[in-house]
Amino acid sequence: MTAFLLPTLLLGGVLATTTTAPAPELQAAPPTVPLPAAASQPSVTQSGLRGLWVDAFGPGLRTPAEVNQMVEDAASLGFNTLFVQAIRRGDCLCLLSSVPVAADLQKAGSPKTFDPLAETIRLAHERHMRVLAWVSVTGAYNSTLPSAGPAQVFVTHGPGPALGNTTRNTVSVNSWLSRKPDGDWHSGADAWLDPGIPAAADYMAKAAVSLVRNYDLDGLQLDRIRYPDGGDWGYSPVTLARYRQETGAVGIPAPADEKWKAWKREQVTALTRRVALESRALKPGVIISAATIVYGDGPADLNAFHAARSYSEVLQDWPSWMKEGLLDVNVIMNYKRDGLNGQEGWFDHWNTFAASQRVGVGEVAAGTSMYLNAPEVTAAQAGRALSLGLGWVGYAYRTPTSDVYKSIQTQPQGLASLKTALDASPTVHPGGRTPEWALTVQARRAVLGRVVGAPQPGGLSVGAFGPDGSQIASTTTDANGYYGFTDLPAGLTEVRVGNQRWAETLALGVTRFPNLLLRTLTPARK
Repeated sequence: MTAFLLPTLLLGGVLATTTTAPAPELQAAPPTVPLPAAASQPSVTQSGLRGLWVDAFGPGLRTPAEVNQMVEDAASLGFNTLFVQAIRRGDCLCLLSSVPVAADLQKAGSPKTFDPLAETIRLAHERHMRVLAWVSVTGAYNSTLPSAGPAQVFVTHGPGPALGNTTRNTVSVNSWLSRKPDGDWHSGADAWLDPGIPAAADYMAKAAVSLVRNYDLDGLQLDRIRYPDGGDWGYSPVTLARYRQETGAVGIPAPADEKWKAWKREQVTALTRRVALESRALKPGVIISAATIVYGDGPADLNAFHAARSYSEVLQDWPSWMKEGLLDVNVIMNYKRDGLNGQEGWFDHWNTFAASQRVGVGEVAAGTSMYLNAPEVTAAQAGRALSLGLGWVGYAYRTPTSDVYKSIQTQPQGLASLKTALDASPTVHPGGRTPEWALTVQARRAVLGRVVGAPQPGGLSVGAFGPDGSQIASTTTDANGYYGFTDLPAGLTEVRVGNQRWAETLALGVTRFPNLLLRTLTPARK
């Protein structure tokens, strides 16, 4: 492994140079790893989070009247946090993101100046409620939704040159879609972007971060930050070529190939890391959340989690995200139905496991499927989660009870029955009141940087070293050469990539290191 070295760099009185003995060649490592933990923090034992998901597939966000009614309803139900869908399937229920405005927003007859996200934030903040923008990170298309126009990602980087081209096995050279081994991109009614494609990963990161840049948000929630169900995804020609370049693999890997799955899992984690660090650099104190997968019964421990579908099929390693400090709030989508095939036990097992993975001052919340349950069951599930010190988030405003979902009740009727059940729960509303969600986002010492110039910038080993020269963290670069470290200790930190170095004394917050120019550097084989 060789590197073309830049001239000596000087920053803040610290010499960053390669005139000393070259750094040892770094071994590839999982991209999660501060080696020693940062200063330990007490575990969270209680959460005041009472959250409501507001999706963009039905009433709630399309007109000023809908937004006003939604905020009023949420407040009357005792919710203190709104998880409001903004970026949906390559479109946005907002005006100021990097993706096109949703077509159905304009068709709803609202003024062209109406911005649902901005109006939700304004009204919710007046009531001292928090707002997290919910982003479907990998969402590219849904056949039930109108197209947002020629700038939508499915048009520009879908299966072919036009939206009407839905041939299953057509592979455009410009396609960013995740695919199965036969080239099919359909996941039910949806198409998904592939985190292993460099341009797609860049698009997804910039889309999420654009909301933090342009709105007075309390936080960001990453949804669909994973591969689709089934385990046989990621077979875009671009993704396969990267995998072979970075690992030395030959041929087409089988879906069950553990080396292939681990590599794809790293792409998802790297995308999560970049969004978290870019967002925190823009807005210190922003809450980073993810809606995470918890299919089936809950695992007894971390080893069992590695056999669960969350990790092995959809390639979402959320316990490592929590350990690394990428998430401030992990909302597990614990969609179970009490009284059906023992699912109440599954629900409790996942909550117990998730609670065991809390690190530092990060929180966990149980997301419950209000649309699958009677309101009394929703209140009982919320109470069981809260008794473990978890927060609670209900899905969803549009379908607050199973009877609404089945069209037996109207939505207002469902909301009224839900209110009765929640108000009767002393755990959900102790003393008949909604507790304050007193989350304080931890101030972290973090680094965000990028390697440029290398023919394959992804998969490069990056090490962080303390003032005594000892290695304190390691990671690998993502598809576009980005790397990052979270929760580094105080003091001088030096980053090494091959024989290139940069050193700086870290302040609290995200410190951006300058681009490191490397040439002829080959990714470490894994």
